Amino acid sequence: MNYKWRVVDIVVAAVLGVACGLIFWVWNSIGYAWYSAADTLTPGFGGVATGVWFLGGVLGGLIIRKPGAAVFVEVIAALVSALIGNQWGIETLFSGLAQGLGAELVLLAFAYRRFGPGVAMLAGAAAGVGAWLLELVISANYAKGAVFNVIYLITCSLSGIVLAGLLAFVLVRALAATGALDRFAAGREQQQLV
Repeated sequence: MNYKWRVVDIVVAAVLGVACGLIFWVWNSIGYAWYSAADTLTPGFGGVATGVWFLGGVLGGLIIRKPGAAVFVEVIAALVSALIGNQWGIETLFSGLAQGLGAELVLLAFAYRRFGPGVAMLAGAAAGVGAWLLELVISANYAKGAVFNVIYLITCSLSGIVLAGLLAFVLVRALAATGALDRFAAGREQQQLV
C-alpha cells in the first residue's frame, strides 16, 4: 500500500473537512440542545449527542486511507466550525485534534488496511474516547465525579460508534456508488461489488 499523499488526497481531504465543518456548524445548535436535554435527564447522558462531531475523522480516514487523514479532516472541520462561529471558539481545534487522533489510532492499529464497518465503528468509538479525555481535563469534567464520567465515556463512545462510525461507513458506500470516489480505494471496492 502506498502511504504517500497525492494532490487529489489533499484536495479531497480539505473538501471533506470543509463539508464536515459545515455539518458541525449546523450540529452545534441542534446537537448542543440535545446534549443539554439529555444531560439534564441524567448527568453524563449528553454524550449521546456528540457522535456527529466525530464524523470528519472517521470519514476522512475511510476515504483517504493514509496516515494523518483522520486528524487532517477532523481538524479542518473544527477550524471551519470555529471560524464560522460557535460557542467554544478556538478550543474547537483541540477537540478536533483529540477526536481525529482517536480515529487515527484505530486506523493505525489496522495498518490502514481494513476499512469495514467494524473498523469504522471502532474509529468512531475511539474518537469519542479522545473527546472524553480532552474534556476530562480542559472542561474540568474530573470535578463532576466518577458516575458522571463513566456515563459520559460510555455515551460518547456509543454515539461515536453510531453517529460517526456507522454513519461514515454508510456515507462512504453511498458516495462510492455515485462514482465520486473512483480515484480512491473506497470507490474501487464499490465497483468490484457491483
